[in-house]
Amino acid sequence: MSVWTAEELIRRSLRLCRPVYQQHGFLVASSASSSPGQKLTRIQRQSQSQRQPPWCPVGSVRFYSQERDISDEAEEKDLSLPHEMQVENAAAEQRQWSSPFLKHLERCGSPSDVLDLTRLYAPTIRQVSSSLVRMWAVTKKMSEDQRRYELQLMFEHPALDELLQKAMRTISLMRHEDMVYTLLSMVNLGVPQRSRVVQTSLRTLQEKLNDLDEKCLSILASCLEHMDDCPNVVALKAGLSLVVEERLSGIKNVVTLQTMMRLLGKDAPKELKWKLEKKALSMADQFSVPNAQWMISTMVTMGFYSKPLLEVCSRKITENLHGIPFNRLLKLLHSCKELLYRDFYLLTAISDYIASTVDIWTNKQLLLLLSVFESLAFCPAAVMEAYAEKVIADPDMLTLKDLLCVLKVYSSLNYDLQHQFLDSLGRALDSYLPKMTAFALLKAVYCLCLLGHFPPAALERLQQSGTPPQQERMFHTVELCLRLDRPPLPPSVTFPTSVTEGPAPSQSSMNPWLLEGLRSLLEDQEHVTIIFVFLCLRIAVVHAAPSKFCFGTLNPRGPLALKARHLRILGYEPVLVSELELQSVSEEQRTEFLRTRIFPELVSESRAEAGLAAS
Repeated sequence: MSVWTAEELIRRSLRLCRPVYQQHGFLVASSASSSPGQKLTRIQRQSQSQRQPPWCPVGSVRFYSQERDISDEAEEKDLSLPHEMQVENAAAEQRQWSSPFLKHLERCGSPSDVLDLTRLYAPTIRQVSSSLVRMWAVTKKMSEDQRRYELQLMFEHPALDELLQKAMRTISLMRHEDMVYTLLSMVNLGVPQRSRVVQTSLRTLQEKLNDLDEKCLSILASCLEHMDDCPNVVALKAGLSLVVEERLSGIKNVVTLQTMMRLLGKDAPKELKWKLEKKALSMADQFSVPNAQWMISTMVTMGFYSKPLLEVCSRKITENLHGIPFNRLLKLLHSCKELLYRDFYLLTAISDYIASTVDIWTNKQLLLLLSVFESLAFCPAAVMEAYAEKVIADPDMLTLKDLLCVLKVYSSLNYDLQHQFLDSLGRALDSYLPKMTAFALLKAVYCLCLLGHFPPAALERLQQSGTPPQQERMFHTVELCLRLDRPPLPPSVTFPTSVTEGPAPSQSSMNPWLLEGLRSLLEDQEHVTIIFVFLCLRIAVVHAAPSKFCFGTLNPRGPLALKARHLRILGYEPVLVSELELQSVSEEQRTEFLRTRIFPELVSESRAEAGLAAS
């Protein structure tokens, strides 16, 4: 019996072969300090060339900074409203519903409309909050360009300064819900997070934190999640963490729980994460499909892997896939990737759903989905077949970037393709040859070689361009395929470098479980290796890591499939053994397992004879 590795066998055989914008950049940032003794400072917008994006003209909007200004000490006293003003404001709140202000507010279609309204009618404390909420509500429905333009007008509007002054002076008198919505709206509108009005709101909410109900805590957590850290934000997050832990048993809303979990994030203590997991599992029967999707994303944010929780969410999503929009599907798959979590039934169900609705997805959407499936090492056979048919029908729809993505995905997952599909990809590749870099060309040809397809024009151009730096192994694989597969090529395509002079094969030690199993099977303590001859049969046993196979199957991925193909060309029958399979059986079962995999016919005959003897 001969003792060679697969790479050595191929190498020896070949010796006998012949050659063949910054957002709100126009807003003035202030110091990180946020002590209560700081004074109000009015600061002018700086020149367009220094602070403003190109599209923003010079204006005269003023904002409140945290920086101290001795000349403004008198304004510090205004932060605390006199008793008479508080009484007056309380009376105003009683009259607000009879005021025409709210009716006009509902008709406002832009932030500037709202600011114009605040100059016509002096808003009450509650109406200040309603105005800011309305400004954000109408803005978030706009297109990106329109939103940018409207925000520019808003920051240039003189009434914004007056509205923010009043918000800062009255924040402590607002209802709790209005407080958190005021902060959320200001942050979303782009009011500088280190401005005095935002910092005053943060300090006020620190004081009121214990009084906030579940809904207000959820809104506050959602706001803080998107804020940059500063002393007041950090202090509020820490306080919120304590409140959440104390009130955890009383939380009844799934969205509130998830919002809290996201806010606590990766820095939450393990004990608290376990409590949150237990609470989430206790509420699992309340999960809607969006709740299940959001919970998986939340676990990514927390850096927390909970298999029981993931299984609950996966089942919920698998049973209700229809109607889930593209963005949520893509985010779900990316979250699974980040958590290193793969559920075969969930991924198969998503693949089948996409394939059954393939006509509603754009080419870009399908490629993004295929790409993330490939990163999960999962072969979405239904999607890949449906997409191949689209390419065959219209290969011109592929841009060069699309083409490279398709080649990478299909070669990596080693999907069993029609020659018509490969021919379509080859023609598309030929059309892009003049504009391709040497590295992009090598990647494309390498992927096609993995699939057993050899486009002559691309190979000839690759020969002319030579080997890109640090890509010798990829180039060596292409040449190896040409020598072993021996495709019909024009005489002009020749690769003079000898395969036997290529990069040395990687040295990998024999898996001890496989070694012991083969020793027991062959009853030979001295001569055991990956390649061996037994009973005049040329059999190649190739042991590979689970990552070399498509998830949930024994279908080899690109490089492993190529090795198996070349072993067959050299006259060997490859037997692929996954490391996971060897780990899953006991030492006593390992010999029988290998016998069944390597000699299935003999095992079947033995069992048939045993059955006849027993009868």
